[in-house]
Amino acid sequence: MTDTQPATRPQPTTRTCPFNPPEEYRTLREEEPVTPVTFPDGTHGWLVTRHADVRAVLADPRFGANRRPARTGAPAPVGTPVPPPPPGMFLMMDPPEHTRIRRLLTGQFTVRRMRQLAPAVERIVAERLDAMASATRPVDLVQAFALPIPSLVICELLGVPYADRADFQRNSGTLLRLDASQDKVLEAHQAMNSYIRQLVVAKRAHPTDDILGGLVQDGLLTDEEVAGVGALLLLAGHETTANMIALGTMCLLGNPDQPAALRADASLMDNAVEELLRYLTIIQFGLRRVAREDLELDGHRIEAGTTVLASLTSANRDATQFPGDPDQLDVRRPYSPHLAFGHGVHQCIGQQLARVEMKAALSALLDRFPTLRLAVPAEQVPMRDDMLIYGVHELPVTW
Repeated sequence: MTDTQPATRPQPTTRTCPFNPPEEYRTLREEEPVTPVTFPDGTHGWLVTRHADVRAVLADPRFGANRRPARTGAPAPVGTPVPPPPPGMFLMMDPPEHTRIRRLLTGQFTVRRMRQLAPAVERIVAERLDAMASATRPVDLVQAFALPIPSLVICELLGVPYADRADFQRNSGTLLRLDASQDKVLEAHQAMNSYIRQLVVAKRAHPTDDILGGLVQDGLLTDEEVAGVGALLLLAGHETTANMIALGTMCLLGNPDQPAALRADASLMDNAVEELLRYLTIIQFGLRRVAREDLELDGHRIEAGTTVLASLTSANRDATQFPGDPDQLDVRRPYSPHLAFGHGVHQCIGQQLARVEMKAALSALLDRFPTLRLAVPAEQVPMRDDMLIYGVHELPVTW
């Protein structure tokens, strides 16, 4: 095995194309797929870039969930104890605690239940398109379409008033900012949890038929845990899909042969959704895991407590997994399992909902506005380079 303290390189973070991961990933996949890096916050660890290795890390129980979020700026002093995960934040937990909470939710997000939800999603999509059609052009697709759809859906599923969206969307934005101070992050986290906690208390007094109401009535979680679960699902349930819809639209508009293929053959849309998820992979800096014991990875010794970053964006451009040219968007590409939703015990619980929302939104958008185009040059679109979840801050469009 190699030295446990090798020289490191900076973690690649700079994109040369808004739809592609940093160029260095291609070389790393071929020459040094497990490499020591310095993260933007100044800490050290290992970067994993090949599809097979990323999948293996995410499935390996010797790697635990990371509880230190990726941030820029000064790292925590050496030796600082890792804080326990907040109540209900199962994304930061390992089994058996992770399993105890997640299993209460799996029945809410099955393929069957999400397909049953499709007509309601299509109704919401149609309403947003009607509003766009009557609006003054150009229209910001993010605010008018991409953000409201998943926000409305997750609010309805959880039992959260959509009228409160300004507050929870603002707090979500703070939690996802790479340069947010620890004080701002803590303030936003407390505000989100306090808000959901108030809803939980109200649902205990007056039961409701929604996910939060069900968790309250089950009585298997404390109110603090239900609030943590709700805050996590609320953030993830609208931020990820909203950015996939907006960035996916921008990507399709930049590759006009692709929407043309979809208009010519509507049956390609399911495949197109998977291809967009693979090609764009909006968890732009990957998933951090922490070695729970000393272990070996691709001939390298990884000490217990060391952070390993599994790059989803790099793994989803691996030519050994995706034949042809994986750096090209191709809605006709034969499906091969991608890692846009992660892998292993922490694989995204809401992935089927995201697929339903993306399919409904993109299908109807392309059909309703066949001449849809960007209202500004592509290089003027503000990208979310400053966020943990990639996408666009706004997308001016016209038709």
